[in-house]
Amino acid sequence: MLRDKPIMAVKKLILIISFLILYPLNAQRKKTDTLYVYEKVIVYDTIYLEKALKVEPVGIHSKHSVIIDPIAADNKYITITDTTNGIIIKTLKFDFGAEAGIGLKNSSWAKESSENPQQTGFNAGVWISRSVYKRFSVMLSAHVYYWNSTFNLDANKAETWLDGYYFTEDKQPLLFQKFNDKHLEYALQLKLFYEWKKFRPFIGILANQNVYKMQFMVPENNVLNKLDDFKSKEINFGYSFGIQYRIMRKFLLSLEYQEYKMRNISLKNSTFNFDIFKTNNTFAERKINLGISYTISSW
Repeated sequence: MLRDKPIMAVKKLILIISFLILYPLNAQRKKTDTLYVYEKVIVYDTIYLEKALKVEPVGIHSKHSVIIDPIAADNKYITITDTTNGIIIKTLKFDFGAEAGIGLKNSSWAKESSENPQQTGFNAGVWISRSVYKRFSVMLSAHVYYWNSTFNLDANKAETWLDGYYFTEDKQPLLFQKFNDKHLEYALQLKLFYEWKKFRPFIGILANQNVYKMQFMVPENNVLNKLDDFKSKEINFGYSFGIQYRIMRKFLLSLEYQEYKMRNISLKNSTFNFDIFKTNNTFAERKINLGISYTISSW
């Protein structure tokens, strides 16, 4: 028994020494690494895009939607255009319309011939307008006026202050026959408007042409035996001012004053150039017009 104890102690010592030697060696062996792969999963919300469909009921056109600006309410219109990038809002740039009216005209050269120098007449025309800045807009208009006669001079019926012979520059004789102040007038006008509520005051400049006509007996084969007309066609310039009032969305009433001077008036036809007003060849004309205007279209 005493022998067995030293033997057991030796075995234990050998076992401990072997463990101490083999353990470091075993730790230095290459081990296979474990690689963990993670998959990243991203969850997105589903988004639905909604697009309005263009529906065009019978009798309604959706290409251009026109509304009234509730703030200005002074003839301010806008168009709404649908695009793939959104909605574009544009102001309408032009208005196109027509106008008709009546008027009174006072000519200085009718004072000696008529007890009533005020002519009555009517007119019609077209215009185009464009907004230029906030409440300001400009208008270009063209009108034709017809003025009734206030006097009638006829040398064959009675003596007149124009009776007698007249001579052209090349000494050809002319014998006065008839004249009245009934005539046509053509006018082109540029106006500047300011819009305030339903009122539109304006100022403008104008150019016009009055076609007055006199009749003379003219020579033919050196004999006075032919009636011929002599007309005035000079361009005159003047100014105007007035006001418009909106009674409906497309209808406006207007009151306007115009004044201009007629200078260097001469009466002409295809053969003769003749000036009967050599002593006082400047005349003033003034007009008051009352009209109604209608907006035909806007774009």
